[in-house]
Amino acid sequence: MNRQTGKAGRNYFLVRLTCPLVLLCVAINTMAATVSFDRGFVSFDDAPLEDPLAFPDWFKLSFLDLREDIEEVKEAGKQGLIVYFGQKYCAYCKQFLEADLEAGDIQTYLREHFDIIGIDIHGDRTVTDMQGRELTESALAIRDKTNFTPSVIFYNTAGKEVLRLRGYYPPYRFRAALEYVADAHYRDENYRQYLARADVPLVFEPGDLIDEPLFLPGPYMLDRTVRPGERPLVVFFEQGNCHACDVLHSGPLQDPEIVMRFEQMENVQLPFWSNTPVITPSGERLTARQWAENLGLFYTPTLIFFDEKGSEIMRVDSVVQFYRLRNVLDYILSGGYREYPTFQRWRTSRSPMLLK
Repeated sequence: MNRQTGKAGRNYFLVRLTCPLVLLCVAINTMAATVSFDRGFVSFDDAPLEDPLAFPDWFKLSFLDLREDIEEVKEAGKQGLIVYFGQKYCAYCKQFLEADLEAGDIQTYLREHFDIIGIDIHGDRTVTDMQGRELTESALAIRDKTNFTPSVIFYNTAGKEVLRLRGYYPPYRFRAALEYVADAHYRDENYRQYLARADVPLVFEPGDLIDEPLFLPGPYMLDRTVRPGERPLVVFFEQGNCHACDVLHSGPLQDPEIVMRFEQMENVQLPFWSNTPVITPSGERLTARQWAENLGLFYTPTLIFFDEKGSEIMRVDSVVQFYRLRNVLDYILSGGYREYPTFQRWRTSRSPMLLK
């Protein structure tokens, strides 16, 4: 398999830093055009849908034995299996199914290189996992910590998980994930490293972050191991020239109800790629860049929530709008995470109609 151009003979994202200057400029311009085209996909109404969703008819009809599904992937000469976790009234799932998967090039590429099966996170069908264990769809969703839908897990032909995406990502990001797995880049680098090489203009021209009154100034001494904090902590990892960051600041962070909730927490903003010194909630002395790498972050903005003792509660590392963000903040502030194993379980306890 050609690692530079991909099995399909093309790679939308990978920019080799050793390329001639002309080729590099062409690649950057192509990337910029793609990102510009996808900007509309990070802003939409995320309130629950009125009409239920169904899996697309081209999803694989599976007996939900993942081991058998992997064998059929290998027999078909494909590169992996995608397990999609969704729910019927999820606006983010609708966006993924209609914006990402209906894009002609994405659907064609996906069907050529993968099989995809659908899991209802509230469902009761029996699933046999890669280790031969049987559990319901809902139990699998809890075990695999699908806090946000849609979530997708990529398995290679050996049945090993090689990438997980929690929540909704715009088409260009999902397209990159498909190529990352199909071309087996996971053998040589993690997804963060892969995207860092692809996002050349975003990495090397960071620009300025958007400040907010609720952000605490440095120095960032966030250690909670010696003296617990009085309130939950949320760390915003962001970068310049980031449209999704702009949408967060111009939309949800201008909403009085959301701001009021954040004001009940300690809020810190860190530049994703910087050497800004940080003492983390667990007491480590790192730069912001090192900490982001240790956390496995690859998307901005990412919001990570910590409890008073410095343990991570959850993270929001995908597109987020008003409705979901308000609910996440209520989940944290109410202490719901202490009672419910996942955010989605807590949500369902408050809105039983989601189970219908």
